[in-house]
Amino acid sequence: MMFSFLETARNRSIANASKDIVVPDLEKVELISSGGADYKDMCAGCHLSPGVAQTDFSESLYPKPPNFTKADIVKRYQTEDGAKQSFWAIKHGIMASGMPAWGASHDDARMWAMVAFIRSLPELDESQYTMLTTRIDGDMMDMSFDGDMNMSDDGSGMQH
Repeated sequence: MMFSFLETARNRSIANASKDIVVPDLEKVELISSGGADYKDMCAGCHLSPGVAQTDFSESLYPKPPNFTKADIVKRYQTEDGAKQSFWAIKHGIMASGMPAWGASHDDARMWAMVAFIRSLPELDESQYTMLTTRIDGDMMDMSFDGDMNMSDDGSGMQH
């Protein structure tokens, strides 16, 4: 009962704090693909990735972080209000949880890219995830995908 009360209070607080945030176009392919490497580096350990089961670490966190590979979980973040709230949580963190605040070290564009990537994550298989999250010499691989999540590394339409 106490957890439910605290969870409700936290969710309402985030909703109120994020209500005036302006959401960019999160369907842009460039935005989605640019959020992948940051997600892998900063989020996947707790929020998981395609083909990765819960670990002892992710299971032991309290409150339990949402598994962003699950469509029913991510559906909540695919609304405009959900996007605002996830951006706010990434930027400011969640007090008394394992969710750090990334706003001091990342600009808004990078955090919006992570939001866009999270919203598309349940649609990715393991190889698509790997392609979108791989850095080469500190930069993202030059990969893109169409609306059906078909991967192409050279624009030729070759699908992986």
